[in-house]
Amino acid sequence: MVTEHTSSSPAQVLVASNRGPITYTLGEDGTLDARRGGGGLVSGLSAVDDKLWVCAALGDGDREAVRRGVGEPGVRMLDIDPEVHADAYNGIANSVLWFVHHLLYQTPVEPVFDAEFRRQWASYETYNRAFAEALAQEAAEGAAVLVQDYHLALVPGMLRALRPDLRIGHFSHTPWAPVDYFRLLPDDIAEQLLHGILGADRAAFLTRRWADAFIGCCTEILGGTGRTRIGVHGLGADADFLRRRSHEADVDERMAALREQVGEDRKTIVRVDRTELSKNIVRGLHAYRTLLETRPEWRERVVHIAFAYPSRQDLAVYRDYTAAVQSLATEINGAYGTESWTPVVLHVKDDFARSLAAYRLADVALVNPIRDGMNLVAKEVPVVSDHGCALVLSREAGAYEELSEDAIVVNPYDVTGTAEALHEALTMSGDERSGRTKRLAEAATALPPQQWFLDQLEALRQE
Repeated sequence: MVTEHTSSSPAQVLVASNRGPITYTLGEDGTLDARRGGGGLVSGLSAVDDKLWVCAALGDGDREAVRRGVGEPGVRMLDIDPEVHADAYNGIANSVLWFVHHLLYQTPVEPVFDAEFRRQWASYETYNRAFAEALAQEAAEGAAVLVQDYHLALVPGMLRALRPDLRIGHFSHTPWAPVDYFRLLPDDIAEQLLHGILGADRAAFLTRRWADAFIGCCTEILGGTGRTRIGVHGLGADADFLRRRSHEADVDERMAALREQVGEDRKTIVRVDRTELSKNIVRGLHAYRTLLETRPEWRERVVHIAFAYPSRQDLAVYRDYTAAVQSLATEINGAYGTESWTPVVLHVKDDFARSLAAYRLADVALVNPIRDGMNLVAKEVPVVSDHGCALVLSREAGAYEELSEDAIVVNPYDVTGTAEALHEALTMSGDERSGRTKRLAEAATALPPQQWFLDQLEALRQE
């Protein structure tokens, strides 16, 4: 069910996303604790004061907050049936759409689009309809509505049918699959997804590559994109926030602890990721192991700081992947470690201050996703690096489009090539590394989150 709570007056700017800017935790004594989220979207939306953010209640605390009428101005949380949300979010968005756009399927055995898939797809439709109805209810005449990501791909079309007066935009934070891979989906589902996004006046993407892939799918399957305009907005790092936050006391404390773990006069290779299948952490560890095997001069002289924060652990395939990361790190430490040197320092508990400390310490940043819409880590490290950092970057990351000239670019499947790139990065001269870092930071901050959002809003209003 969707709550009937509405804001006091119709909104002129509305944003819709699965996750909102605030999360509630229900204490044992019945109290609700509110915690504000971070990230590019939250930062970007701070550019607009008078807006309404429509999001889903994601847990028991959120749902209890909605039922008690607890909330904050500018946010409407939808209490969608938990089973419907689970089907839509885990069953379809994360287990089908994410896999399609990141090319993750082992196609000899998956996907299998059967009756269970159709049942979950019906929940995905219900979930999207709840958002469309809430947005239609809350929007002022001619308001601008910006719908976010693959969770809500059907919303623009549904909302257009309810409120043809609105200016509707959809933004994809993921890659978009090439047409041959997109057509793994059942034909009617593929068409429904495309029609859903084409309900928007404007569909936007992080890179030209993903936009072109979407256009290719629309052209091949539907004969074109109709009246929908296509845009590209490459989300950048929030330089002011990162530089300020990375020099606070808790970050300094984490830096001291990491330096102790690393040891004196050793170089560091840093990666910070969720244990998400597309992030390619296992191959990254294999590449590091290959570096130690083939370049023994690096033994005891380098430490791989790997932060792999668990993601989507309610899905078995993600739990298995997290376990594989931990197992391989243990294996490398067992094979090469000494009494005074731990080759891999692995942390799996999310800690933003520790991540920033690692960014500042990094001699080399390893960002090697199989496929990634953007990858803000690649942009954040150069911004906060204390003494310059060489970036080893997958050509399959969206950030490649902006950062490739000053990164060491790798094929994410090529473990041997990645090991050689790590060696090149570790041996880069200080002057070259410093120069590259400066240029990377400039490119990485060219479109900070607030400007990224305002540009989309302005483009939508001009359509």
